[in-house]
Amino acid sequence: MGSQTKKVLFTPLMHPARPFRVSNHDRSSRRGVMASSLQELLSKTLDALVVPSQLVTLVLEEDGTVVDTEEFFQTLGDNTHLMVLEQGQKWTPAGSHTPARWPPQRRGIAKVTFDLYKLSPKDVIGCLNVKATMYEMYSVSYDIHCTGFKAMLRSLLRFLSHAAQVTGQCLVHMGTYMLRVLAETEEQAVPGSRPRRGIKSG
Repeated sequence: MGSQTKKVLFTPLMHPARPFRVSNHDRSSRRGVMASSLQELLSKTLDALVVPSQLVTLVLEEDGTVVDTEEFFQTLGDNTHLMVLEQGQKWTPAGSHTPARWPPQRRGIAKVTFDLYKLSPKDVIGCLNVKATMYEMYSVSYDIHCTGFKAMLRSLLRFLSHAAQVTGQCLVHMGTYMLRVLAETEEQAVPGSRPRRGIKSG
């Protein structure tokens, strides 16, 4: 009992893997990574972004806060946007890498962006992030997960079944209508009985 109690008490708590979004310093490459610890996230990020250097710094893409402890990493929410900085690179706010030769962007009422990414190489389609920005002040984003092949196949079969039922009902109604039209046409084609002429005696 004593050894079993020590084993339970000293067993490290394993956190479940969570999704994160990581990018390089100029935001030209972005990937989705599943990780349960800071070390696992760094290892998968280096592989996903093909970063040759092992001396990197992980920061929050939003404000450049350094993520260097496991405790701080565990406080981050799912789908947090992170940035990997190699030696000599610095964090810059979004939009600062726009080339000067580009014409100034026009401000519109709304802007919708679509970002397709994969959380795992085994994903068939992946995930779609839809982000809508209103007046460059308010933004709303939504993630659509389509990672499971079985779930996608089940949805496709359900759609085909529903389409087949609707098609069958349409064919039944169409056949009934055509039989009714044919019956009315046949009744009109049969000549009516003519009155017989009698012979009058003088």
